[in-house]
Amino acid sequence: MCAIKGALLVVLVTMLGTTGQSEDAWQYALAMHGEPAFPDGLQAPLPWVSADAPQGGILRLSEIGTFDSMNPYIVFGLPARGLGLVYQSLLYRSPDEPFTLYPQLARAIEVADDRSWIVFHLDPAARFQDGTPVTADDVLFTFEALRSEGKPHYQTFYAGVFDARAIDDLAVRFDLDGGNWELPMLLGLMPVLSRAYFETVPFERTNLEIPLGTGPYRVIAIEPGRRVVYQRDPDHWGNALPQNVRRNNFETIEYSWYRDSNVAHQAFLAGEIDLQFESDALRWATGYDAPAVTDGRIVLEDLPHGRPSGLLAVVWNQRRPPFEDIRVRQALSLAFDFTWTNATLLHDHYQRTQSLFDNSDLAATGPAMGGELALLEPWRDDLPAELFEAPYVWPQTDGSGRLREQLRQAADLLAQAGFILNDGILIDARNGEALDFELLLSDSSYERIMLPWMQNLERLGVRATLRTIDAAQYRTRTAGFDFDAMIWHWGVSLSPGNEQWIYWGGDAADDEGSRNYPGLRDPVVDALIAQLSDARSYEDLTAAARALDRVLMWGRHVLPLYYRSGDTLARWADVQHSDVTPLYGVDTLSWWRESSN
Repeated sequence: MCAIKGALLVVLVTMLGTTGQSEDAWQYALAMHGEPAFPDGLQAPLPWVSADAPQGGILRLSEIGTFDSMNPYIVFGLPARGLGLVYQSLLYRSPDEPFTLYPQLARAIEVADDRSWIVFHLDPAARFQDGTPVTADDVLFTFEALRSEGKPHYQTFYAGVFDARAIDDLAVRFDLDGGNWELPMLLGLMPVLSRAYFETVPFERTNLEIPLGTGPYRVIAIEPGRRVVYQRDPDHWGNALPQNVRRNNFETIEYSWYRDSNVAHQAFLAGEIDLQFESDALRWATGYDAPAVTDGRIVLEDLPHGRPSGLLAVVWNQRRPPFEDIRVRQALSLAFDFTWTNATLLHDHYQRTQSLFDNSDLAATGPAMGGELALLEPWRDDLPAELFEAPYVWPQTDGSGRLREQLRQAADLLAQAGFILNDGILIDARNGEALDFELLLSDSSYERIMLPWMQNLERLGVRATLRTIDAAQYRTRTAGFDFDAMIWHWGVSLSPGNEQWIYWGGDAADDEGSRNYPGLRDPVVDALIAQLSDARSYEDLTAAARALDRVLMWGRHVLPLYYRSGDTLARWADVQHSDVTPLYGVDTLSWWRESSN
Protein backbone atom coordinates (compact mmCIF):
# COMPACT_ATOMS: atom_id res chain seq x y z
CA MET A 1 0.00 0.00 0.00
CA CYS A 2 2.85 2.39 0.87
CA ALA A 3 4.50 1.55 -2.44
CA ILE A 4 1.31 2.46 -4.30
CA LYS A 5 1.04 5.76 -2.44
CA GLY A 6 4.67 6.50 -3.22
CA ALA A 7 4.15 5.79 -6.92
CA LEU A 8 1.11 8.04 -7.00
CA LEU A 9 3.10 10.79 -5.33
CA VAL A 10 5.80 10.52 -8.00
CA VAL A 11 3.16 10.75 -10.75
CA LEU A 12 1.56 13.79 -9.13
CA VAL A 13 4.89 15.55 -8.70
CA THR A 14 5.75 14.80 -12.33
CA MET A 15 2.41 16.18 -13.49
CA LEU A 16 2.89 19.36 -11.45
CA GLY A 17 6.08 20.04 -13.35
CA THR A 18 4.68 19.38 -16.81
CA THR A 19 1.01 20.30 -16.83
CA GLY A 20 0.99 23.85 -15.62
CA GLN A 21 0.10 23.53 -11.94
CA SER A 22 3.08 25.67 -10.88
CA GLU A 23 3.52 29.18 -12.27
CA ASP A 24 7.26 28.98 -11.67
CA ALA A 25 7.59 27.05 -14.94
CA TRP A 26 5.55 29.50 -16.99
CA GLN A 27 7.10 31.33 -19.95
CA TYR A 28 5.99 34.57 -21.54
CA ALA A 29 7.84 34.37 -24.85
CA LEU A 30 8.88 31.65 -27.30
CA ALA A 31 11.38 32.12 -30.13
CA MET A 32 11.96 29.65 -32.92
CA HIS A 33 15.71 30.20 -32.55
CA GLY A 34 17.79 32.27 -30.20
CA GLU A 35 16.37 34.50 -27.48
CA PRO A 36 13.20 36.61 -27.65
CA ALA A 37 13.65 40.37 -27.67
CA PHE A 38 11.37 40.48 -24.61
CA PRO A 39 11.90 37.24 -22.63
CA ASP A 40 9.50 38.34 -19.88
CA GLY A 41 6.74 39.24 -22.31
CA LEU A 42 6.12 41.94 -24.89
CA GLN A 43 6.48 45.49 -23.58
CA ALA A 44 4.39 48.49 -24.65
CA PRO A 45 4.67 50.73 -26.48
CA LEU A 46 5.89 48.87 -29.55
CA PRO A 47 8.70 50.75 -31.35
CA TRP A 48 6.64 51.44 -34.47
CA VAL A 49 3.49 52.83 -32.85
CA SER A 50 2.87 56.48 -32.04
CA ALA A 51 2.07 57.51 -28.48
CA ASP A 52 0.12 60.45 -29.90
CA ALA A 53 -1.97 58.49 -32.39
CA PRO A 54 -5.61 59.56 -32.15
CA GLN A 55 -8.35 56.98 -32.28
CA GLY A 56 -11.38 57.21 -34.51
CA GLY A 57 -12.28 57.60 -38.15
CA ILE A 58 -12.44 55.05 -40.93
CA LEU A 59 -9.86 53.20 -43.02
CA ARG A 60 -11.19 52.21 -46.45
CA LEU A 61 -9.34 49.47 -48.33
CA SER A 62 -9.84 47.78 -51.69
CA GLU A 63 -9.75 44.17 -52.81
CA ILE A 64 -9.94 42.68 -56.30
CA GLY A 65 -12.50 40.09 -57.34
CA THR A 66 -15.15 38.89 -54.95
CA PHE A 67 -15.82 36.83 -51.80
CA ASP A 68 -18.45 34.29 -50.85
CA SER A 69 -17.47 33.13 -47.37
CA MET A 70 -16.69 34.40 -43.89
CA ASN A 71 -14.77 31.24 -42.99
CA PRO A 72 -11.06 31.62 -43.83
CA TYR A 73 -10.06 28.22 -42.44
CA ILE A 74 -11.52 25.79 -45.00
CA VAL A 75 -10.63 24.99 -48.61
CA PHE A 76 -14.00 25.88 -50.04
CA GLY A 77 -15.10 29.39 -50.90
CA LEU A 78 -13.40 32.74 -51.31
CA PRO A 79 -13.08 34.22 -47.82
CA ALA A 80 -13.43 37.93 -47.19
CA ARG A 81 -10.33 39.93 -46.37
CA GLY A 82 -9.88 41.37 -42.92
CA LEU A 83 -11.06 38.40 -40.90
CA GLY A 84 -7.80 38.51 -38.97
CA LEU A 85 -9.35 41.52 -37.24
CA VAL A 86 -12.05 39.24 -35.82
CA TYR A 87 -10.02 36.18 -34.83
CA GLN A 88 -7.01 35.86 -32.56
CA SER A 89 -4.44 33.13 -32.08
CA LEU A 90 -3.23 31.68 -28.80
CA LEU A 91 -0.01 33.66 -29.11
CA TYR A 92 0.89 36.87 -30.93
CA ARG A 93 3.63 36.86 -33.57
CA SER A 94 5.91 39.87 -33.38
CA PRO A 95 6.39 41.52 -36.80
CA ASP A 96 9.72 42.89 -35.60
CA GLU A 97 11.50 39.55 -34.99
CA PRO A 98 12.10 36.60 -37.36
CA PHE A 99 9.76 34.27 -35.43
CA THR A 100 8.91 35.05 -31.83
CA LEU A 101 5.58 34.60 -30.05
CA TYR A 102 4.14 36.43 -27.05
CA PRO A 103 1.00 36.05 -24.91
CA GLN A 104 -2.40 36.74 -26.42
CA LEU A 105 -5.35 34.43 -25.74
CA ALA A 106 -2.84 32.37 -23.79
CA ARG A 107 -1.28 34.46 -21.02
CA ALA A 108 1.63 32.04 -20.60
CA ILE A 109 3.04 28.73 -21.81
CA GLU A 110 5.12 25.83 -20.62
CA VAL A 111 7.21 23.94 -23.13
CA ALA A 112 9.58 20.99 -22.84
CA ASP A 113 13.26 21.63 -23.48
CA ASP A 114 13.07 19.19 -26.39
CA ARG A 115 9.72 20.66 -27.49
CA SER A 116 7.99 17.30 -27.11
CA TRP A 117 5.02 18.98 -25.40
CA ILE A 118 3.57 22.42 -24.80
CA VAL A 119 0.95 23.76 -22.39
CA PHE A 120 -1.08 26.89 -23.07
CA HIS A 121 -2.52 28.76 -20.09
CA LEU A 122 -5.50 30.80 -21.24
CA ASP A 123 -6.05 34.32 -20.01
CA PRO A 124 -9.05 34.27 -17.63
CA ALA A 125 -10.11 37.63 -19.09
CA ALA A 126 -10.28 36.34 -22.69
CA ARG A 127 -13.76 36.61 -24.14
CA PHE A 128 -15.54 35.98 -27.40
CA GLN A 129 -17.41 38.95 -28.81
CA ASP A 130 -20.68 37.71 -27.31
CA GLY A 131 -19.15 37.93 -23.84
CA THR A 132 -18.64 34.19 -23.29
CA PRO A 133 -15.27 33.08 -21.88
CA VAL A 134 -12.60 31.35 -23.96
CA THR A 135 -12.05 27.88 -22.52
CA ALA A 136 -9.86 24.85 -23.04
CA ASP A 137 -12.86 23.18 -24.65
CA ASP A 138 -12.89 25.85 -27.38
CA VAL A 139 -9.18 25.28 -27.99
CA LEU A 140 -9.67 21.53 -28.37
CA PHE A 141 -12.70 22.04 -30.62
CA THR A 142 -10.66 24.34 -32.86
CA PHE A 143 -7.76 21.91 -33.03
CA GLU A 144 -9.97 19.00 -34.07
CA ALA A 145 -11.98 21.09 -36.55
CA LEU A 146 -8.87 22.41 -38.29
CA ARG A 147 -7.17 19.01 -38.33
CA SER A 148 -10.19 17.20 -39.77
CA GLU A 149 -11.94 19.83 -41.91
CA GLY A 150 -9.48 22.71 -42.29
CA LYS A 151 -7.18 23.67 -45.13
CA PRO A 152 -4.47 21.14 -46.00
CA HIS A 153 -1.74 22.99 -44.16
CA TYR A 154 -3.52 22.57 -40.82
CA GLN A 155 -3.78 18.84 -41.41
CA THR A 156 -0.10 18.69 -42.35
CA PHE A 157 1.08 20.81 -39.44
CA TYR A 158 -0.96 19.08 -36.76
CA ALA A 159 -0.15 15.53 -37.88
CA GLY A 160 2.70 15.61 -35.38
CA VAL A 161 0.34 15.98 -32.39
CA PHE A 162 -0.43 12.58 -30.87
CA ASP A 163 -2.43 13.82 -27.88
CA ALA A 164 -4.34 16.98 -26.96
CA ARG A 165 -6.19 17.34 -23.69
CA ALA A 166 -7.54 19.89 -21.23
CA ILE A 167 -5.76 20.09 -17.90
CA ASP A 168 -8.52 22.32 -16.57
CA ASP A 169 -10.88 24.95 -17.99
CA LEU A 170 -8.00 27.32 -18.73
CA ALA A 171 -5.10 25.05 -19.69
CA VAL A 172 -4.49 22.76 -22.67
CA ARG A 173 -1.60 20.38 -23.22
CA PHE A 174 -0.38 19.09 -26.60
CA ASP A 175 1.97 16.10 -26.75
CA LEU A 176 4.10 15.94 -29.89
CA ASP A 177 5.87 13.09 -31.62
CA GLY A 178 9.17 14.98 -31.97
CA GLY A 179 11.15 15.71 -35.11
CA ASN A 180 9.50 19.09 -35.69
CA TRP A 181 11.07 21.93 -33.71
CA GLU A 182 8.59 24.41 -35.17
CA LEU A 183 5.39 22.58 -34.17
CA PRO A 184 4.92 24.29 -30.77
CA MET A 185 5.17 27.62 -32.58
CA LEU A 186 2.52 26.57 -35.10
CA LEU A 187 0.20 25.53 -32.30
CA GLY A 188 0.75 28.95 -30.75
CA LEU A 189 -0.49 30.51 -33.99
CA MET A 190 -3.69 28.46 -33.94
CA PRO A 191 -6.83 30.62 -33.81
CA VAL A 192 -9.43 29.83 -31.18
CA LEU A 193 -13.01 29.37 -32.38
CA SER A 194 -16.19 29.15 -30.35
CA ARG A 195 -17.56 25.62 -30.08
CA ALA A 196 -21.01 27.04 -29.25
CA TYR A 197 -21.05 29.22 -32.38
CA PHE A 198 -20.11 26.37 -34.70
CA GLU A 199 -22.75 24.11 -33.22
CA THR A 200 -25.24 26.22 -35.20
CA VAL A 201 -22.99 27.24 -38.13
CA PRO A 202 -21.35 24.14 -39.70
CA PHE A 203 -17.60 24.67 -39.72
CA GLU A 204 -16.95 22.71 -42.91
CA ARG A 205 -19.29 24.80 -45.08
CA THR A 206 -18.92 28.24 -46.59
CA ASN A 207 -21.19 30.80 -44.99
CA LEU A 208 -21.93 34.52 -44.95
CA GLU A 209 -22.94 34.68 -41.30
CA ILE A 210 -21.55 37.34 -38.96
CA PRO A 211 -18.49 35.57 -37.48
CA LEU A 212 -17.84 35.31 -33.75
CA GLY A 213 -14.26 35.80 -32.67
CA THR A 214 -12.17 37.22 -29.87
CA GLY A 215 -10.48 40.02 -31.82
CA PRO A 216 -10.54 43.80 -31.44
CA TYR A 217 -12.95 44.28 -34.37
CA ARG A 218 -16.32 42.74 -35.10
CA VAL A 219 -18.20 42.51 -38.39
CA ILE A 220 -21.18 44.89 -38.51
CA ALA A 221 -22.12 44.70 -42.21
CA ILE A 222 -21.74 42.24 -45.09
CA GLU A 223 -22.70 42.92 -48.71
CA PRO A 224 -21.92 39.57 -50.37
CA GLY A 225 -19.16 39.90 -52.93
CA ARG A 226 -18.92 43.67 -52.50
CA ARG A 227 -18.25 45.02 -49.02
CA VAL A 228 -17.46 44.07 -45.40
CA VAL A 229 -17.41 46.58 -42.54
CA TYR A 230 -15.48 45.96 -39.31
CA GLN A 231 -16.03 48.07 -36.19
CA ARG A 232 -13.61 48.41 -33.28
CA ASP A 233 -14.84 47.05 -29.98
CA PRO A 234 -14.12 49.70 -27.31
CA ASP A 235 -14.59 47.09 -24.59
CA HIS A 236 -12.38 44.45 -26.19
CA TRP A 237 -11.02 42.15 -23.52
CA GLY A 238 -7.43 42.55 -24.80
CA ASN A 239 -7.19 46.33 -25.17
CA ALA A 240 -4.48 46.47 -22.49
CA LEU A 241 -2.25 43.82 -24.09
CA PRO A 242 1.07 45.37 -25.21
CA GLN A 243 0.43 44.56 -28.87
CA ASN A 244 -2.86 46.48 -28.76
CA VAL A 245 -1.68 49.65 -27.02
CA ARG A 246 -1.89 52.50 -29.56
CA ARG A 247 -2.87 50.06 -32.27
CA ASN A 248 -6.34 49.30 -33.68
CA ASN A 249 -6.81 53.05 -33.92
CA PHE A 250 -9.47 53.16 -36.63
CA GLU A 251 -13.06 53.12 -35.41
CA THR A 252 -14.13 51.40 -38.64
CA ILE A 253 -12.26 49.42 -41.29
CA GLU A 254 -14.12 48.87 -44.54
CA TYR A 255 -13.14 46.56 -47.40
CA SER A 256 -14.69 47.08 -50.84
CA TRP A 257 -14.27 44.67 -53.75
CA TYR A 258 -13.68 45.85 -57.33
CA ARG A 259 -13.72 44.08 -60.66
CA ASP A 260 -10.03 44.74 -61.39
CA SER A 261 -7.10 46.80 -60.14
CA ASN A 262 -7.71 49.63 -62.62
CA VAL A 263 -11.21 50.22 -61.28
CA ALA A 264 -9.86 50.09 -57.72
CA HIS A 265 -7.19 52.63 -58.67
CA GLN A 266 -9.79 55.05 -59.99
CA ALA A 267 -11.76 54.62 -56.76
CA PHE A 268 -8.61 55.51 -54.82
CA LEU A 269 -7.97 58.66 -56.86
CA ALA A 270 -11.61 59.65 -56.38
CA GLY A 271 -11.17 59.52 -52.60
CA GLU A 272 -13.29 56.40 -52.07
CA ILE A 273 -10.29 54.36 -50.88
CA ASP A 274 -7.68 55.59 -48.38
CA LEU A 275 -4.68 53.34 -48.96
CA GLN A 276 -3.44 51.42 -51.99
CA PHE A 277 -0.49 49.05 -52.15
CA GLU A 278 0.82 49.32 -55.69
CA SER A 279 2.22 46.32 -57.56
CA ASP A 280 1.84 47.68 -61.11
CA ALA A 281 5.06 49.43 -62.14
CA LEU A 282 3.44 51.20 -65.10
CA ARG A 283 0.68 52.57 -62.92
CA TRP A 284 3.21 53.63 -60.29
CA ALA A 285 5.21 55.50 -62.93
CA THR A 286 2.34 57.09 -64.85
CA GLY A 287 -0.96 56.52 -63.03
CA TYR A 288 -0.55 59.01 -60.20
CA ASP A 289 -0.39 62.17 -62.29
CA ALA A 290 -3.32 63.68 -60.43
CA PRO A 291 -4.00 67.03 -58.71
CA ALA A 292 -4.27 65.34 -55.31
CA VAL A 293 -0.71 64.03 -55.68
CA THR A 294 0.63 67.37 -56.87
CA ASP A 295 -0.89 69.33 -54.00
CA GLY A 296 0.08 66.77 -51.35
CA ARG A 297 -3.33 65.36 -50.49
CA ILE A 298 -2.07 61.97 -51.73
CA VAL A 299 1.34 60.76 -50.53
CA LEU A 300 3.43 58.25 -52.51
CA GLU A 301 5.84 56.12 -50.47
CA ASP A 302 8.30 53.27 -50.83
CA LEU A 303 8.71 51.90 -47.30
CA PRO A 304 11.62 49.51 -46.61
CA HIS A 305 11.23 46.11 -45.02
CA GLY A 306 13.51 43.25 -44.01
CA ARG A 307 11.50 40.24 -45.14
CA PRO A 308 12.55 37.88 -47.94
CA SER A 309 11.10 38.58 -51.36
CA GLY A 310 9.34 35.26 -51.73
CA LEU A 311 8.87 33.90 -55.22
CA LEU A 312 6.70 35.51 -57.90
CA ALA A 313 6.82 33.17 -60.86
CA VAL A 314 5.18 31.51 -63.82
CA VAL A 315 4.37 28.01 -62.61
CA TRP A 316 4.55 24.97 -64.88
CA ASN A 317 2.03 22.26 -64.05
CA GLN A 318 4.25 19.17 -64.14
CA ARG A 319 1.20 16.93 -63.86
CA ARG A 320 0.68 17.67 -67.56
CA PRO A 321 3.07 16.83 -70.39
CA PRO A 322 5.47 18.14 -71.52
CA PHE A 323 6.15 20.18 -68.38
CA GLU A 324 7.48 17.18 -66.49
CA ASP A 325 10.60 17.52 -68.71
CA ILE A 326 13.13 19.94 -67.20
CA ARG A 327 14.51 20.71 -70.67
CA VAL A 328 11.11 22.00 -71.79
CA ARG A 329 10.68 24.10 -68.65
CA GLN A 330 14.12 25.63 -69.04
CA ALA A 331 13.65 26.30 -72.75
CA LEU A 332 10.34 28.10 -72.28
CA SER A 333 11.81 30.14 -69.44
CA LEU A 334 14.83 31.22 -71.50
CA ALA A 335 12.48 33.06 -73.86
CA PHE A 336 11.62 35.58 -71.12
CA ASP A 337 13.80 38.70 -71.41
CA PHE A 338 13.72 40.27 -67.96
CA THR A 339 16.25 43.01 -68.72
CA TRP A 340 14.22 44.30 -71.67
CA THR A 341 10.92 43.84 -69.83
CA ASN A 342 12.12 45.74 -66.76
CA ALA A 343 13.52 48.64 -68.79
CA THR A 344 10.69 48.89 -71.31
CA LEU A 345 7.56 47.87 -69.43
CA LEU A 346 8.42 48.10 -65.73
CA HIS A 347 10.37 51.40 -65.64
CA ASP A 348 13.37 49.63 -64.04
CA HIS A 349 11.24 49.27 -60.94
CA TYR A 350 12.22 45.66 -60.13
CA GLN A 351 15.08 43.23 -59.60
CA ARG A 352 15.20 39.79 -61.21
CA THR A 353 14.18 37.02 -58.84
CA GLN A 354 16.92 34.42 -58.55
CA SER A 355 15.95 32.84 -55.23
CA LEU A 356 13.01 31.91 -53.04
CA PHE A 357 14.72 33.98 -50.35
CA ASP A 358 16.02 37.06 -52.19
CA ASN A 359 16.48 40.08 -49.92
CA SER A 360 17.75 37.87 -47.08
CA ASP A 361 20.76 35.81 -46.01
CA LEU A 362 18.72 32.63 -46.55
CA ALA A 363 19.34 32.74 -50.32
CA ALA A 364 21.92 30.28 -51.66
CA THR A 365 25.21 31.88 -52.69
CA GLY A 366 28.50 30.57 -54.10
CA PRO A 367 29.53 26.94 -53.67
CA ALA A 368 27.64 24.79 -51.19
CA MET A 369 29.72 24.70 -48.02
CA GLY A 370 29.55 23.65 -44.37
CA GLY A 371 26.14 22.61 -43.13
CA GLU A 372 24.52 23.21 -46.51
CA LEU A 373 26.97 20.88 -48.24
CA ALA A 374 26.45 18.25 -45.55
CA LEU A 375 22.72 18.24 -46.26
CA LEU A 376 23.23 17.96 -50.02
CA GLU A 377 26.06 15.41 -50.05
CA PRO A 378 23.85 12.30 -49.51
CA TRP A 379 21.97 13.26 -52.68
CA ARG A 380 24.98 14.00 -54.88
CA ASP A 381 24.14 11.26 -57.38
CA ASP A 382 20.62 12.68 -57.80
CA LEU A 383 21.66 16.30 -58.34
CA PRO A 384 23.50 18.09 -61.15
CA ALA A 385 27.20 18.50 -60.43
CA GLU A 386 26.98 22.24 -61.16
CA LEU A 387 24.55 22.68 -58.27
CA PHE A 388 27.35 22.13 -55.76
CA GLU A 389 29.48 24.88 -57.31
CA ALA A 390 26.93 27.71 -57.56
CA PRO A 391 23.21 28.45 -57.30
CA TYR A 392 21.34 28.52 -60.59
CA VAL A 393 21.36 32.02 -62.08
CA TRP A 394 19.06 33.00 -64.91
CA PRO A 395 21.11 34.60 -67.71
CA GLN A 396 21.11 38.37 -68.11
CA THR A 397 20.55 39.76 -71.60
CA ASP A 398 21.77 43.01 -73.16
CA GLY A 399 18.24 44.43 -73.02
CA SER A 400 17.90 44.78 -76.78
CA GLY A 401 15.01 42.33 -76.94
CA ARG A 402 16.67 40.20 -79.64
CA LEU A 403 17.53 37.21 -77.42
CA ARG A 404 19.42 35.37 -80.17
CA GLU A 405 21.67 33.34 -77.85
CA GLN A 406 18.94 32.45 -75.36
CA LEU A 407 16.55 31.38 -78.12
CA ARG A 408 19.30 29.26 -79.68
CA GLN A 409 19.83 27.53 -76.33
CA ALA A 410 16.08 27.08 -75.96
CA ALA A 411 15.79 25.53 -79.43
CA ASP A 412 18.60 23.09 -78.64
CA LEU A 413 16.91 22.04 -75.39
CA LEU A 414 13.57 21.50 -77.13
CA ALA A 415 15.28 19.39 -79.80
CA GLN A 416 16.90 17.29 -77.07
CA ALA A 417 13.45 16.84 -75.53
CA GLY A 418 12.16 15.36 -78.82
CA PHE A 419 10.46 18.34 -80.46
CA ILE A 420 10.84 19.27 -84.11
CA LEU A 421 9.66 22.19 -86.24
CA ASN A 422 6.95 21.45 -88.77
CA ASP A 423 5.77 24.44 -90.84
CA GLY A 424 6.78 26.80 -88.05
CA ILE A 425 4.99 24.77 -85.36
CA LEU A 426 6.93 22.85 -82.75
CA ILE A 427 5.62 19.30 -82.46
CA ASP A 428 6.52 16.26 -80.41
CA ALA A 429 8.21 13.84 -82.81
CA ARG A 430 6.87 10.92 -80.76
CA ASN A 431 3.16 11.66 -81.11
CA GLY A 432 2.80 14.62 -83.46
CA GLU A 433 1.21 16.86 -80.83
CA ALA A 434 1.97 20.57 -80.97
CA LEU A 435 3.73 22.21 -78.05
CA ASP A 436 1.16 24.71 -76.86
CA PHE A 437 -0.07 25.92 -73.50
CA GLU A 438 -2.40 28.40 -71.82
CA LEU A 439 -1.18 30.85 -69.19
CA LEU A 440 -3.96 31.41 -66.67
CA LEU A 441 -4.22 34.86 -65.07
CA SER A 442 -6.51 36.56 -62.59
CA ASP A 443 -4.94 40.02 -62.94
CA SER A 444 -5.09 41.66 -66.36
CA SER A 445 -2.08 43.87 -65.54
CA TYR A 446 0.17 40.87 -66.25
CA GLU A 447 -1.03 40.62 -69.85
CA ARG A 448 1.27 43.31 -71.22
CA ILE A 449 4.21 41.76 -69.32
CA MET A 450 3.60 38.27 -70.67
CA LEU A 451 2.73 39.08 -74.30
CA PRO A 452 6.33 39.88 -75.41
CA TRP A 453 7.45 36.59 -73.85
CA MET A 454 4.79 34.76 -75.83
CA GLN A 455 5.98 36.46 -79.01
CA ASN A 456 9.46 35.11 -78.28
CA LEU A 457 7.96 31.66 -77.76
CA GLU A 458 6.26 31.94 -81.14
CA ARG A 459 9.70 32.39 -82.71
CA LEU A 460 10.51 28.94 -81.27
CA GLY A 461 7.34 27.46 -82.73
CA VAL A 462 5.53 27.33 -79.37
CA ARG A 463 1.90 28.41 -79.36
CA ALA A 464 1.08 30.10 -76.04
CA THR A 465 -2.14 31.89 -75.17
CA LEU A 466 -3.34 34.07 -72.29
CA ARG A 467 -6.60 33.65 -70.44
CA THR A 468 -7.64 36.13 -67.75
CA ILE A 469 -10.54 35.01 -65.56
CA ASP A 470 -12.20 36.31 -62.41
CA ALA A 471 -10.91 35.54 -58.93
CA ALA A 472 -13.53 32.90 -58.15
CA GLN A 473 -12.83 30.93 -61.34
CA TYR A 474 -9.09 31.32 -60.82
CA ARG A 475 -9.26 29.92 -57.30
CA THR A 476 -11.40 26.99 -58.42
CA ARG A 477 -9.13 26.06 -61.30
CA THR A 478 -5.83 26.50 -59.50
CA ALA A 479 -7.02 24.75 -56.32
CA GLY A 480 -7.88 21.75 -58.48
CA PHE A 481 -4.63 22.09 -60.52
CA ASP A 482 -6.67 22.67 -63.70
CA PHE A 483 -4.13 24.74 -65.63
CA ASP A 484 -1.10 24.48 -67.89
CA ALA A 485 0.73 27.47 -66.45
CA MET A 486 -0.21 30.19 -63.97
CA ILE A 487 1.33 33.06 -62.03
CA TRP A 488 1.70 32.73 -58.27
CA HIS A 489 3.59 34.37 -55.43
CA TRP A 490 4.86 32.17 -52.59
CA GLY A 491 5.40 34.32 -49.53
CA VAL A 492 8.14 33.37 -47.09
CA SER A 493 9.42 34.64 -43.76
CA LEU A 494 12.82 34.93 -42.11
CA SER A 495 12.00 31.63 -40.41
CA PRO A 496 10.78 29.26 -43.13
CA GLY A 497 9.55 25.88 -41.98
CA ASN A 498 6.51 23.66 -42.24
CA GLU A 499 4.73 25.84 -44.81
CA GLN A 500 7.31 24.56 -47.29
CA TRP A 501 5.57 21.14 -47.15
CA ILE A 502 2.47 22.85 -48.56
CA TYR A 503 4.53 24.66 -51.19
CA TRP A 504 6.78 21.85 -52.42
CA GLY A 505 6.19 18.63 -50.45
CA GLY A 506 5.37 15.48 -52.39
CA ASP A 507 2.38 14.61 -50.20
CA ALA A 508 0.80 17.97 -51.10
CA ALA A 509 1.09 17.47 -54.85
CA ASP A 510 -2.47 16.17 -55.18
CA ASP A 511 -4.05 17.86 -52.14
CA GLU A 512 -6.75 20.22 -53.34
CA GLY A 513 -6.07 23.63 -51.87
CA SER A 514 -2.34 23.09 -51.30
CA ARG A 515 0.15 25.46 -52.88
CA ASN A 516 2.28 22.78 -54.50
CA TYR A 517 1.10 24.12 -57.84
CA PRO A 518 4.01 22.67 -59.85
CA GLY A 519 3.20 19.18 -58.57
CA LEU A 520 6.67 18.44 -57.16
CA ARG A 521 7.37 14.95 -55.92
CA ASP A 522 11.07 15.05 -55.15
CA PRO A 523 12.60 13.04 -52.27
CA VAL A 524 15.50 15.50 -52.10
CA VAL A 525 13.12 18.41 -51.58
CA ASP A 526 11.14 16.45 -48.98
CA ALA A 527 14.31 15.59 -47.06
CA LEU A 528 15.44 19.22 -47.02
CA ILE A 529 12.03 20.46 -45.85
CA ALA A 530 12.20 17.96 -42.99
CA GLN A 531 15.59 19.36 -42.00
CA LEU A 532 14.26 22.91 -42.27
CA SER A 533 11.23 22.36 -40.05
CA ASP A 534 13.32 20.63 -37.38
CA ALA A 535 16.27 23.04 -37.43
CA ARG A 536 17.38 23.56 -33.81
CA SER A 537 19.51 26.67 -34.45
CA TYR A 538 19.50 29.60 -36.85
CA GLU A 539 22.70 28.23 -38.38
CA ASP A 540 20.95 24.93 -39.12
CA LEU A 541 17.93 26.79 -40.49
CA THR A 542 20.11 28.87 -42.79
CA ALA A 543 21.92 25.80 -44.11
CA ALA A 544 18.65 23.97 -44.80
CA ALA A 545 17.03 27.01 -46.42
CA ARG A 546 19.99 27.57 -48.73
CA ALA A 547 20.10 23.90 -49.68
CA LEU A 548 16.37 23.87 -50.44
CA ASP A 549 16.67 27.10 -52.40
CA ARG A 550 19.55 25.72 -54.45
CA VAL A 551 17.72 22.49 -55.30
CA LEU A 552 14.45 24.24 -56.21
CA MET A 553 16.09 26.78 -58.50
CA TRP A 554 18.23 24.18 -60.27
CA GLY A 555 15.04 22.19 -60.88
CA ARG A 556 13.64 25.05 -63.03
CA HIS A 557 10.19 24.23 -61.70
CA VAL A 558 9.07 27.81 -62.28
CA LEU A 559 10.02 30.86 -64.31
CA PRO A 560 11.05 33.41 -61.64
CA LEU A 561 9.90 36.94 -62.41
CA TYR A 562 10.84 39.94 -60.25
CA TYR A 563 10.62 41.59 -56.84
CA ARG A 564 11.11 44.83 -54.91
CA SER A 565 12.75 45.22 -51.50
CA GLY A 566 10.19 47.75 -50.27
CA ASP A 567 6.43 48.25 -49.93
CA THR A 568 5.22 50.66 -52.61
CA LEU A 569 2.02 52.42 -51.61
CA ALA A 570 -0.13 55.50 -52.00
CA ARG A 571 -2.22 56.97 -49.20
CA TRP A 572 -4.39 59.96 -48.59
CA ALA A 573 -2.41 62.33 -46.38
CA ASP A 574 -4.74 62.24 -43.39
CA VAL A 575 -4.04 58.50 -43.02
CA GLN A 576 -0.70 58.54 -41.23
CA HIS A 577 1.95 56.31 -39.66
CA SER A 578 5.05 56.64 -37.51
CA ASP A 579 8.55 56.96 -38.94
CA VAL A 580 9.47 53.43 -37.80
CA THR A 581 8.57 50.32 -39.79
CA PRO A 582 8.81 46.85 -38.21
CA LEU A 583 11.07 44.17 -39.66
CA TYR A 584 8.36 42.51 -41.75
CA GLY A 585 7.05 45.79 -43.18
CA VAL A 586 3.92 47.90 -42.98
CA ASP A 587 1.62 47.41 -39.97
CA THR A 588 -1.55 49.28 -40.93
CA LEU A 589 -3.17 48.58 -37.56
CA SER A 590 -0.63 50.96 -36.00
CA TRP A 591 -1.66 53.74 -38.40
CA TRP A 592 -4.26 56.37 -37.64
CA ARG A 593 -6.46 58.99 -39.22
CA GLU A 594 -5.51 62.54 -38.34
CA SER A 595 -9.08 63.69 -38.90
CA SER A 596 -11.98 61.54 -37.73
CA ASN A 597 -14.22 62.89 -40.51
